[in-house]
Amino acid sequence: MEDILEQKDAADWVYRGEGGANLVLAYTGSSPAYIGKVIRIRKALRNGSLTAKRPAALTMHERRLWKDLEDIVSSPNRELVSQMFVRNVMSPLLGSKYVDAGRRVLVSRQFLESVEKNVICQRPVWRVDAAKVDTSSDSVLLLSDHSLFSHGICEGEPCISVEIKPKCGFIPVSKFIDEGKAIKRSITRFRMHQALKLHQEEILECSKYDPIDLFSQSKDRIHKAIMDLFTTPQNNFRVFLNGSLIFGALGGTASTTNFKIGEAFEDALKDVILGDHGLRTRSFLQLIAETVYKSGIMSRLLEVQKLDTLDIEGAIHAYYNIISEPCTVCRELGEEKALDRYKSLHSVPLDESLKIVRDFQIATTAKDCSLLISFRRRKDGNSGSSYNSMYLESTNQTFDYKISFIDLDLKPVKKMEAYYELDNKIVSSYTKMMEAEEREGKVTSMEVYNAF
Repeated sequence: MEDILEQKDAADWVYRGEGGANLVLAYTGSSPAYIGKVIRIRKALRNGSLTAKRPAALTMHERRLWKDLEDIVSSPNRELVSQMFVRNVMSPLLGSKYVDAGRRVLVSRQFLESVEKNVICQRPVWRVDAAKVDTSSDSVLLLSDHSLFSHGICEGEPCISVEIKPKCGFIPVSKFIDEGKAIKRSITRFRMHQALKLHQEEILECSKYDPIDLFSQSKDRIHKAIMDLFTTPQNNFRVFLNGSLIFGALGGTASTTNFKIGEAFEDALKDVILGDHGLRTRSFLQLIAETVYKSGIMSRLLEVQKLDTLDIEGAIHAYYNIISEPCTVCRELGEEKALDRYKSLHSVPLDESLKIVRDFQIATTAKDCSLLISFRRRKDGNSGSSYNSMYLESTNQTFDYKISFIDLDLKPVKKMEAYYELDNKIVSSYTKMMEAEEREGKVTSMEVYNAF
C-alpha cells in the first residue's frame, strides 16, 4: 500500500454507486496507476451506533469460524478481512478469472472529507440520511473497473456492461423448515420478499423477475428473466456505457421501465447495437441472455449458493451452538416441538456446527453478490482477441465479453439472528398478501355470479 490518495486527488473520483456498507467511485483522471479503476470506500452510520473506535476485525466467534484461514484471522481490520475472504474463499469457489480481490490503497482524512462533499448531491437522499463516508478509514479498496475492458475505451469501440443481482437461485428443501413456512418449498425467496418490500413501501410494484428462470439453463427462461429484469429493474439490473450509467439506478431502486425510459435507453444503444430504432433494446437483451446461457456462469454461482443446505431455519441452531447461548428459537417454539425437530442439530459436535454456519455465510455472500457482464464489439476480422466472443445473429455482430462477480464481502456472523427474523417477516408478509388476493378473488367471483 505504498500509494496514498490526498485531498488534491478527490476531484478525479466520481460517484458510481453504493450499497449498504460501501461507496463506489470511478477514476476520471490521467494517472496510469488508476485509469480503468474504481475504489470502494467504507461508510459509517449517522445514527450514532458507530463509536469513534473502529470495530474489531473479527469477533471471538468469527475467529473460531475462520480459524483455518490465517490470512483472515490475522487481518487487523474489517476491510482487510473482507479482502482476504474474497481472495481465499470466494475466488477459489467461483473461479479466479471471475473474481478480483483488489488491493488496499492508503488515503488521507482530507481525501475522504473532500469525496464526501463532492458526491453527496449524487447520492440517493435516503442513503445520505442513513450513512456518510467513514473518514476514520486509512485505506480504500482499489479494484479494476469491470464495466470497462482492460484498455478502457482507447481502442475506439464503446464498452457496454450490465450489472445483475441474481439473488438466490434455488428452492430450499431442508427438513428443518417449519410446517408453518412450507410455502418456502414452492416459492422463491426473491418473490416472497417482494411482498414485504411492497408493504414497507420500498417498491411501488412487485417485480416480474424470478431467479429460478435465470438459473434454469433454459435459453427461453433465461431470456424471460432478462426481459423481466429490464421491465422492473429495481436495484437488480443496471447498464453502463463506457462506465457511465444509462439504465437503472445508482444506490437506490429504479422505477418500472416506462415508454420514456425505454426510448432513452433505445437511443443510448445506437452506437453499440446495429438495427432500426425500436429493435436495438430487444437485440441487446437477447445478447445478455445468450451470453448467460452460453457461459454457464449461473451454474457456478448456484453451486456456491447451495452450500446452504439447511436453510436459516436449520443454520440458526448451529449458530447458537457456536456462541454457547440458549437457543431463543427453540425457546419460542416450545420445548416439546423444539426437542422433536431440532434436538439432532443441538447434539452435533462443535466442528460440525462451525461448518454449517461457515457454509451458510459463504452461501449468503453468493446469494447477495452481483454479476457484471461487459461487451465490446469485435472489429472486423479480429479473431485474435483474448476474450470470449458472442455472435448476435439478429444484428450480425460479434462481441467480446467478460464476466466478473462483484460485491463478495463477508457478512458479520452476528447477523444470523437478523436473517432468521427477516425470514419470518418475508414468509408472513407473502402469506398475508396471498390470503388478501384470495379473498379479493372470491369477492370478485361472487360479484360476477350475482350479476347473473
